[in-house]
Amino acid sequence: MSKRKYYFTIAGLSAILIVGAYISIHYGSIRIPISVTLHALCNNTQQLAEQFPDLDPDSLIAIIKDLRLPRILAAIFCGFALSVSGAAYQSMFRNPLVSPDLLGVLAGSSFGALFGLLLGLPIEQTQITAFIFGIIAVLLAMGLSVFFPGNKLVMVILGGIFFSSLVSVLKYLADAKDKLPSLTFWLMGGFSNIQNTISFNLYLIIIIIFSFLLIMSSNYLNLLSMGDEEAQSLGINVSLTRKIIICITTALCATSVALGGMISWVGLVIPHIARMIVGPDNRQLLLTSGLIGGIYLLFVDDICRCAFGTEIPIGVITSLIGIPFFVFVSYKTSRL
Repeated sequence: MSKRKYYFTIAGLSAILIVGAYISIHYGSIRIPISVTLHALCNNTQQLAEQFPDLDPDSLIAIIKDLRLPRILAAIFCGFALSVSGAAYQSMFRNPLVSPDLLGVLAGSSFGALFGLLLGLPIEQTQITAFIFGIIAVLLAMGLSVFFPGNKLVMVILGGIFFSSLVSVLKYLADAKDKLPSLTFWLMGGFSNIQNTISFNLYLIIIIIFSFLLIMSSNYLNLLSMGDEEAQSLGINVSLTRKIIICITTALCATSVALGGMISWVGLVIPHIARMIVGPDNRQLLLTSGLIGGIYLLFVDDICRCAFGTEIPIGVITSLIGIPFFVFVSYKTSRL
């Protein structure tokens, strides 16, 4: 895609994301008039009281700034992080069916979150354990590939399977009446527990920083997608570059699980949609994938909290969309 078309595409996706986020603020269990939002965001309690005397200004501000806005930001940022990580993985491993959970970061983060819930830790500490164990899972997988001979990719994947098994163990040990429902709900993903805290803002900053680093690595991803021998012939340290990119994507995925739990299929589906729009060049693909992922997860979260009588886990909707798309991609791939 030409640069001009690419810039128009990014501008259009950014506009859709901003408008979608603004509209999403008004929908939920309590409908809020669109004209209220700007006053609430600016803490104009006096104008709210004058223009909407039937509404409590403090309650409106609390609903918008402490509940809905953090949740909307979490959905956008998690969608961005998972999508840009998925695009990077598919390019780096030269496999269109690869997703960010290949190395076990999602399984490791899920284990950490379930471990925290099982211990009865507060939500902020549970998010921290999820982030830490996501990092540990990838370090373990990479360690297995170094210390054991043979196919390194197989050993890396086995490291991820290890934490998936531990998740099953924790579910078995959990009390069926007290802990198991909360563990199962976390594994299905969702943003209902998002709160406007210092740790939440820190997670958003982590996603911004590491997403920027990953997008800046797009040229290296282009070289890695050509194959190891081609990349080495062009002066790239393939092993070091791959490890750095894995570390960046690990931080992004671990943060997304800490915020929203296990949200499947996003990192697999969205990069393919972006690739259909801008092509395989990672200099254009990564940012496009991130924006589409943010729009997608924002839209799905709106469905989960507004379309039904009760809120349903976001992973249910993403799986319903992702599974048929996976079948479609597998079919297209088999014909190549």
